[in-house]
Amino acid sequence: MPDHAAADGLRFAVLGPVLAWRDGVELDLGTPLQRSILAMLLLREGHAVTPDEMIDGVWGEDAPPRALGALRTYVSRLRTVLEPDRSPRTPPRLLTSVGRGYALRLGPDQSGAVQSGAARFDLAVFERECAAAESDRRKGRADEAARRLRGALRLWSGEPLTGAVGPFAEHQRDRLAERRMSAVETLMELDLELGRHAEIVSELVALAAEHPLRERLRAQLMLAYYRCGRQAEALSVFTETRHALVEELGIEPGADLALLHRRILAADPSLAPTPPPVRLSPQDVHDDASATETGPAIEMPRPAQLPAAVPDFTGRTGLVRRLLALLRGEGAREGVPIAAMSGIGGVGKTTLAVHVAHLADDLFPDGQLYADLRGYGAEPTAPETALVAFLRALGIPMDVIPDGLAERSALFRSLLADRRMLVLLDNARDAEQVEHLLPGSAGCAAIITSRGKLADLPAARLVDLDVMEPEEALSLLAAVAGPERVAAERAAAMDVVAACGFLPLAVRIVAARLASRPSWTVASLVPRLADERRRLDEMKIGNLAVSATFALGYGQLDARQARAFRLLSLPSGSGISVFAAAAVLDLTPAAAEDVIESLVDASLLEAPAPGRYRFHDLLKLFARRQAEDAEEPAARALALRRLLGFYLASAGAAHRLAYEGSAIADNLTDMGVRGHSFSSADEAVAWLSAEAEDMFGAVAQTAGAQDVPGGDLLAAADLLLAMEPLLESGTNQRDFEQRTSALLTATRGAGERRGEVRCRYVLGRVLFGANRLAEAESHFLAARTLGEETGDHIVLGETCNALAVVAGRRRRHTEALEWFDRATAVHRETGNPAGEALASCYSARDHLGLGRPDDAIAAAERGLAVFSEIGSGAGMARARYHLGNVLSYVGRLNEAVVHHAECLAFFRASNQRVWEQRVCYRLAATFIAAGRYAEAARHAEQALTVSREITHPYGEAQSLAALGKALASLGETGRGRQALVKALDIFTRLGSPEADDIRALLREQVET
Repeated sequence: MPDHAAADGLRFAVLGPVLAWRDGVELDLGTPLQRSILAMLLLREGHAVTPDEMIDGVWGEDAPPRALGALRTYVSRLRTVLEPDRSPRTPPRLLTSVGRGYALRLGPDQSGAVQSGAARFDLAVFERECAAAESDRRKGRADEAARRLRGALRLWSGEPLTGAVGPFAEHQRDRLAERRMSAVETLMELDLELGRHAEIVSELVALAAEHPLRERLRAQLMLAYYRCGRQAEALSVFTETRHALVEELGIEPGADLALLHRRILAADPSLAPTPPPVRLSPQDVHDDASATETGPAIEMPRPAQLPAAVPDFTGRTGLVRRLLALLRGEGAREGVPIAAMSGIGGVGKTTLAVHVAHLADDLFPDGQLYADLRGYGAEPTAPETALVAFLRALGIPMDVIPDGLAERSALFRSLLADRRMLVLLDNARDAEQVEHLLPGSAGCAAIITSRGKLADLPAARLVDLDVMEPEEALSLLAAVAGPERVAAERAAAMDVVAACGFLPLAVRIVAARLASRPSWTVASLVPRLADERRRLDEMKIGNLAVSATFALGYGQLDARQARAFRLLSLPSGSGISVFAAAAVLDLTPAAAEDVIESLVDASLLEAPAPGRYRFHDLLKLFARRQAEDAEEPAARALALRRLLGFYLASAGAAHRLAYEGSAIADNLTDMGVRGHSFSSADEAVAWLSAEAEDMFGAVAQTAGAQDVPGGDLLAAADLLLAMEPLLESGTNQRDFEQRTSALLTATRGAGERRGEVRCRYVLGRVLFGANRLAEAESHFLAARTLGEETGDHIVLGETCNALAVVAGRRRRHTEALEWFDRATAVHRETGNPAGEALASCYSARDHLGLGRPDDAIAAAERGLAVFSEIGSGAGMARARYHLGNVLSYVGRLNEAVVHHAECLAFFRASNQRVWEQRVCYRLAATFIAAGRYAEAARHAEQALTVSREITHPYGEAQSLAALGKALASLGETGRGRQALVKALDIFTRLGSPEADDIRALLREQVET
């Protein structure tokens, strides 16, 4: 609620919504038409308004036939709202009748002068404060005038006359908005007079963006930039303004703006005063350059060229501390301390450098020199030119400055000898541009900012500036947009800074937009920033734009780098390996690494780990825009197809090693792209795990693409199939389900039936691992039908095997054996002995379920023999697992433990956590049967730990059941029963038949 509403009595507001209060309580003013009538009466300042004027002002040409009657009704209602205690016989004191018209009398003398009741009306307060500010300004009290104007402008709470309608309100709304902007411009002028140019730059940026054609505002922004040492930005404001005026109105900038532009180009001293130079003769310069250790022979001015520090500088505490320590020479090598800061455009290099330089002012009593080298502009500053500016600032006349670069640099270093000065070189292009601009004496220091890493600059301490921490970004948002707004919507604010990628420039721009739009909530920005295609467009205000900053770095790339920058942004994964990048770029890995590393050096890519690369989120969006503009759709599609082919070939090689003897890897789509090669199964599975996120991204991108060829959909399905070993680790279950479901939808929509077969098989495996047996069985059955129709016998055999396992888990053992027979027949027909062996091993459980232990042992041993013959380590481990189960069941406990111990070692070494949990559980069951309850409890707890780490509820219930039995046998009946109850709860929730077993066991314990 505005301040003027807090006092007693009636208060009125039009500088925002049309509102009224009595004793601090808001009044119900009724319909928009009723509010419009009140607004008209308020703005007529106590003068009478005729009914005709009211009707024209409220309804205009759309006045209804009975408008006069409606008007009288609205006036009567307003009287009731404003004077609710008035007797019908008492004439109104406020909304009075004057002749045929009406007037609103606010003054206590009923004279009709609004000014006498000015405290009751926000517009009157505003005008009174503006008049007082003008009086203070005429008397030379600029600071007091600015204070008054800021207070007056705080009365505004949005668009004036909000809620009022009609021609009068529209006209007055424009008048009041113009009155406000006039006051704002006067305030900015006062702040510039008071030397507050650094403090108001952000505010001027926001205002100029909102009012691009107001030349006075644009001139103020140019002057503020110039006085902050940001001449290039000041000049770009003029260019943008001229373009806008010509485009919108067909006119050139006015005389005042054009004159300011010329004065800035000429570095008019009256705009930015500089220390008066000391006139020296050539002999003086020569004597000074050859000065002895006693010091220079002349007195030089103390330059103070640093741009103004950003008043709302936020975060970077540790880095600021380290940089100050470096400038002090703490722990440094002998020589000149040099900090070379690099980082992505917009990360805040200049802001940090200037902030640190100001903090270090006392370390350098002889002054600071500053140069914007414009390394990423169209015309970088030549070192010779920068040296001229430095030498003149040090008092050297233009006519005695040497011509050559080496001579100027030598004179510069001579003048700085035995002095303590700081040199700040901003926006350097490379080491060559700065090497002649560095001081040579240990008492001096230098800070350099550059997008590129100046690794070839001798003695420089390299500082790679990263984006802000989340809390730092949040603090910056609050500093610019207002702490109260951010604190009130902290969760939305965190979403906003996250969408900004925690990039300081992006956060500052978004915050400035919020600051200039009081009616916006922080949450209203979240959906605007959620759309990746429009996100960069939202990060623009005035002449500040994230994309423009990125464009400077992109513009410096050669053709080879620019192509790599564009194409590498196309994959949707969070990062990319050098080998995958080589596939995207169609280069050898060595050539790809060379160009990618050059992009890292230019701070356009990041290298979070050796051989892996990633974009900053916003830079990736920018790069994709460049790809859309510069690369043909066919070229973009081909790059992604090469990437998919690389992942498929690599994952196929990993599958072949992880599942030795499996025929799946030999029946995947060949996309003509070479993949990664591996020396062992462990290395292959580790690669799958490391690249999983990127491969899932490739699958998702293929599934979501428009008009994707059916062959690519099949290849994506084959990639999921080749990634099957990851299912054994118990990780990526959610990714598998989401990506496979999306690709299944895409294959069905495109009529790619072989792709559908493989998607359904993979999805069934994922659902089986989550113990969603009915859903898994449904997909397996559909895959089996499609497999027979398409002749996809490799997946068909695996699917029949999977259907058998599901039936066995649901204790339909006869049906399970029938499915195993079908699987065996398919594998035999296709010459797949590993498939036959796997079916034989798995069938052992169902033979036991039917009371045929001899058949069970024979089946498991037969499978083990085949896997041993073909040398499949993974197959042998699975066969030993099933054989151990059977041997435990028939009482050959020691043999069972031996087989389980051997396969457990294999599963742990290959990070197959699902199998690790199963074996630990089986060992616990075997030790229970052997009466070795302490060992049983230990293995059950190991199984429980694994199942919880991989979020495997069925395995958790199994482990709890074994643990409960072991603890009960150890005499810990309370803990044992608690574990059994938890197991029962999970089995029941999963709909598993084991729930009946646990329920019976609990009843048995109660009875005994």
